[in-house]
Amino acid sequence: MDVVLLARLQFAFTVFFHYIFVPLTLGLSLLIAIMQTMYVRSGDETYKRMVKFWGKLFLINFTLGVVSGITLEFQFGTNWSRYSAFAGDIFGPLLAIETSAFFLESTFIAVWAFGWERVSKRMHLAAIWAVVVGGNLSALWIILANGWMQNPVGYTVVDGRAKLESFTAVLTNPYAWGQYLHTIAAAWVLSGFFVLGISAWHLARKNETNFFTRSVRLAAPFTLATALAMALLGHMQGQIMSSFQPAKLAAMESHWQTERGAPIYLLAWPNAAGTGNAIQALPVPGVLSFMAHNSFSAEVKGLNDFAATDRPPVLLTFLSFRLMVGLGVLLILLAFVTWRYREKLEDMPRLAKILTWSIPLPYVAVMAGWTLAEVGRQPWIVYGLMRTGDAVSPVPSSSVTLSLLAFLIVYGFLGLTAIYLFGKNACAGPAALK
Repeated sequence: MDVVLLARLQFAFTVFFHYIFVPLTLGLSLLIAIMQTMYVRSGDETYKRMVKFWGKLFLINFTLGVVSGITLEFQFGTNWSRYSAFAGDIFGPLLAIETSAFFLESTFIAVWAFGWERVSKRMHLAAIWAVVVGGNLSALWIILANGWMQNPVGYTVVDGRAKLESFTAVLTNPYAWGQYLHTIAAAWVLSGFFVLGISAWHLARKNETNFFTRSVRLAAPFTLATALAMALLGHMQGQIMSSFQPAKLAAMESHWQTERGAPIYLLAWPNAAGTGNAIQALPVPGVLSFMAHNSFSAEVKGLNDFAATDRPPVLLTFLSFRLMVGLGVLLILLAFVTWRYREKLEDMPRLAKILTWSIPLPYVAVMAGWTLAEVGRQPWIVYGLMRTGDAVSPVPSSSVTLSLLAFLIVYGFLGLTAIYLFGKNACAGPAALK
């Protein structure tokens, strides 16, 4: 198999596996910090038990996220050395700063995890808020690095290498900030449904009803608010993307002809040859133009305006966008219904069952979003500057195949461990706490 394809598969697999754990770390830490703030302010022991129960699941998630993420940065040297040689002067410092944010997060996680009854309540509370800040700062630096790959700014190319010219331009990259805000909102939504789904499972069984009703009261408005914010921020990011990556926008909608007042087709399907649509029916005039440029008469570039070698994989980009948006709409509706009946969930077994089974949905939506972001950027690893095929290390395909098989085995074991630990501790409930 081609070494470029193997390197893509390996990096995609390891990134996606690691990213299973990242959103829950970002959002659940915030929910736990809110719970602990309410405990410190009120002295209510139920809030303390909530912090400890959800905190245990948070620590399991964080630990598995760290273990699965260690290998990622090494791959820039092993599999993507030509990219590292080209962009290391810009990409490297961003990852180094991210490491500092991660150390802030991990240090205070230790203080928080082992500090019960050892430090004051306010110091302990400060520790979990430091975890929240550290985790979200860590995500910011990672997305600033990815945002530079999506929309390179603040650089000059000297002797075949990208040299940093303006760190301020990299920090203020509008594409990166749009990505960051949308990603954080999605992480918070995922965490809200995680809490709601587990709480609903227990409420359906009349387990610790006061405890889990309070968890629902806290998580339901949080989830609805962040789901609405996620949709708004996603729309804003789409408009940013239309300016900087018009080929990605065209692939998302399988839009082939440049036109003003571009419609959205309610029924569309790209053809197998990648030269047009096999199905294209029920147009809604001007909507694509409005979504991209806030004007029903604005011009939207079609894929035919781009060389075939510069187009992203249309079908995968098209499908990942629709999966992300479709699940996003479904999650907003479910969040609204849950918020509406948050006080009655114990007596609504059907809704409780739906919420429990909905836990995977935001994970799928988040993965679809990252598929859209990364596949839609192709064939570029640095948009407009370096092609993915030119970034791979000069190593034999057998080496990449062997390491990919090793990752599949090790990460498969980690995945089974995660399922076991989450299932055991989530089902045990707060009664199992010491």
